[in-house]
Amino acid sequence: MTFDDLFETATGHKPFAFQRAFAEGQEIPQLVRAPTGLGKTAMAVLGWLWRRRFAPEEIRAKTPRRLIYCLPMRVLVEQTRTETQAWLEKLGLLADAAAVDDPATIAVHALLGGEQQTNWDLYPEQDSVLIGTQDMLLSRALNRGYAASRARWPLHFGQLHTDCLWLFDEIQLMGAGLTTTAQLEAFRRLLPAEDTPRARDGHGCRSVWMSATLDEDWLATVDYKQILQGLPADARLTFDFLRETTAPGVAEEARMILVNRWQARKPLSKAAAAIGDAKSLAAEVLQAHREACAKAGAGTRTIVVLNTVKRALELYQRLNRTLGKTADETQPSLVLLHSRFRPGDRAQQVDAALADPPAAGSIVVSTQVIEAGVNVSSATLFTELAPWASLVQRFGRCNRKGEVDHGANVHWIAPPVEAKEKAKYVAPYDQDDLDEAAGLLAKLADVGLAQLPEVQLRYSPEHVIRRADLIGLYDTTPDLAGNDIDIDRFVRDAGDSDVRVFWRNWDRKTDPQPSSDKPAVGRAELCTAPVHEFRSFLKKPSGDSLAWRWNFLSGRWEKAAQNRVVPGQVYMVHSDDGGYSPLRGWDPKSKDSVEPVTMPAKIQPPDDTGADRYAAGGTWQTIAEHTTEVCDMIDHLAALLSVTEDESTALHSSGRWHDRGKAHSISQGALPGDRPEGDSLWAKAPGQWKRYDRPHFRHELASALAVLLSPEGLVGPGGQRDLVAFLVAAHHGKVRLSIRSLPNERSPGASRFARGVGENDELPETPLGGGVTAPRVVLSLEPMELGISQEPPFVGQPSWTERMIRLRNQHGPFRLAYLEAILRAADIRVSKAAKDDVADATQSKQTAAEGSNG
Repeated sequence: MTFDDLFETATGHKPFAFQRAFAEGQEIPQLVRAPTGLGKTAMAVLGWLWRRRFAPEEIRAKTPRRLIYCLPMRVLVEQTRTETQAWLEKLGLLADAAAVDDPATIAVHALLGGEQQTNWDLYPEQDSVLIGTQDMLLSRALNRGYAASRARWPLHFGQLHTDCLWLFDEIQLMGAGLTTTAQLEAFRRLLPAEDTPRARDGHGCRSVWMSATLDEDWLATVDYKQILQGLPADARLTFDFLRETTAPGVAEEARMILVNRWQARKPLSKAAAAIGDAKSLAAEVLQAHREACAKAGAGTRTIVVLNTVKRALELYQRLNRTLGKTADETQPSLVLLHSRFRPGDRAQQVDAALADPPAAGSIVVSTQVIEAGVNVSSATLFTELAPWASLVQRFGRCNRKGEVDHGANVHWIAPPVEAKEKAKYVAPYDQDDLDEAAGLLAKLADVGLAQLPEVQLRYSPEHVIRRADLIGLYDTTPDLAGNDIDIDRFVRDAGDSDVRVFWRNWDRKTDPQPSSDKPAVGRAELCTAPVHEFRSFLKKPSGDSLAWRWNFLSGRWEKAAQNRVVPGQVYMVHSDDGGYSPLRGWDPKSKDSVEPVTMPAKIQPPDDTGADRYAAGGTWQTIAEHTTEVCDMIDHLAALLSVTEDESTALHSSGRWHDRGKAHSISQGALPGDRPEGDSLWAKAPGQWKRYDRPHFRHELASALAVLLSPEGLVGPGGQRDLVAFLVAAHHGKVRLSIRSLPNERSPGASRFARGVGENDELPETPLGGGVTAPRVVLSLEPMELGISQEPPFVGQPSWTERMIRLRNQHGPFRLAYLEAILRAADIRVSKAAKDDVADATQSKQTAAEGSNG
């Protein structure tokens, strides 16, 4: 299939020349500059798809299997997901939700916060598209995934830095995250420090940055600058109107689409109202809207873009009060759009904004989310003064396709001339950027695409992630106080820091503290809120108004202290404490009770140090049976992925030994009742496991210590013992570079203890399948001590931490995490399949019984 055929089948029209160039070039362009509204998304998604599935073999082989589409706003993610799924469905390539591992299809996943909705991370071999906000994706790329289980962080980290095409769209909105994207692209070529083919190839990853106002200097970071300077000429793709409209073979329909969009008129004038004067602005907006409707002889759309949620809410409420006095069909509809709604409410607001205007038209009051997040056009546009890159995006929301022959107008709103508190009218932007934009606007009478000047834009990030920062983030163990490294400054500008809030109802008279079996949060419940506003919200006089946060160490909900509110985290608020409105979104001043979102059947609470959600299998399965299945799955994945022979061997050995520690008496003692007769050592069992007699017991630590103590050669070729031990210890994401007791852990009567394992604990002889039998072993926790070991059986050997740091430096953090991810994915898939098989068999029996009874 040619790219033109693929593109036309998916979209209904032929590609433009710049879209074809992206797909058919020898290399993927890394810097793409094209105006808004001309199809960058289709270019990127369908270009990757053609290169991955239909291009000549040479191109397919070097095209990454996973497309990571990173966007600055949530609403952009939803729109891009919908478009991508529609294109793939028309091509017959969209994976069914129940069969995402079908190699003939392509799965589409979205990361929007909350509990993981899809198991994208369990299928490293699958061609797939992952679409998410920069918060969700960059935090995972930094091994600190926002709103994700801590145990899942390394699983995401390893896969997002291996065999991926990263697409960063609308980069002018990314703030501090943009610098991080460039640094990560450099790190993939710099780590490990040894000059290896994998590092030179960037671990099979490529990054593409796209914007209507892209400036290369934005990416000239301390570590990426030299790589940027060395990019070949064809790494740059710039839209050129003349070239596009005169290209040989361009269809007349496509040419006219470009001409209409390029030459669309958008007359510019300065609004009479100033920023912050909601009363005057409301009157001016209503007058301009009614004039546009009268001129068009029909209802038109007016869009007002304000720089802060607070001012958008003020204008919305002012307009609502004015229109409400004479509310009837002669009045325009009114919609508020910003990023601080729950998904269901936000979807309704977006649908209302996109709906055809009624006879009296519609007025959409929005924040920056509309800059690039909603495919909508208007006859009239009001916008507060903003940096030039943002203004260009906003202008694209007026007469977007040249559909308004006459009567389109753009009004820009300036700050008050004599503002006593000038800073509050500037935020969230920089004064110099606003002054520069005001100077450009003063020279323009029209802001159509053909009239916009070329502008050299400034970008000065406050924080730049360095190599030592990334290496430090590889260890996911919290410090002794339970705190983590704060990555927020590398993900977004400081003023954009958010938490995620959801509301639940329970009887506080009988249950002042939420019970620990409260279900985990679902994405549909979540609303983003600024950190500083949420902290103020917790100051309410009622002691009951405190929010709650899940403590993964204690496995319970705990009060969220105001000074411990952390960006990216999830907090639960009682419905009676307010703070939200379905029509206004996050509103800390609202006293109204919040209706909780109805959730499906109860699921487990989020993250627990002792939880093993897949231990409860569908049937009884010995350690040998389970490990054999895991090894088979590992071998299957290794054959499909780019792993070396040595890595494949180490992965197979780690699969063989990963559940060795389940032979521990603590693990076997937690088995459900009614176990089969005999001396078998069980890895999986149906029903609910009992609580471990030792809190925080981790069988994988016992497994890893047994690997270090195993006879020479039993865990694979010499030199691989430490790697196998690490993969075994890390396969649940909870024991990694260090071994230490948790704060509330008690000694089991041993001189040393950690994660429920004590000095001199025994593991009996254990069949591991595949002809391997692990001998009886007495465990020693000597490696948890720092420095060279002083006691047998580890005399003269390095500590666990030293071994692990050596491994990290040798393989590099990206590769080591990728190997972790392969083992983890194999283990979870095998465990999940066993449960699903039993569930399917049970359902079949029930169906058959119902049929016979009928």
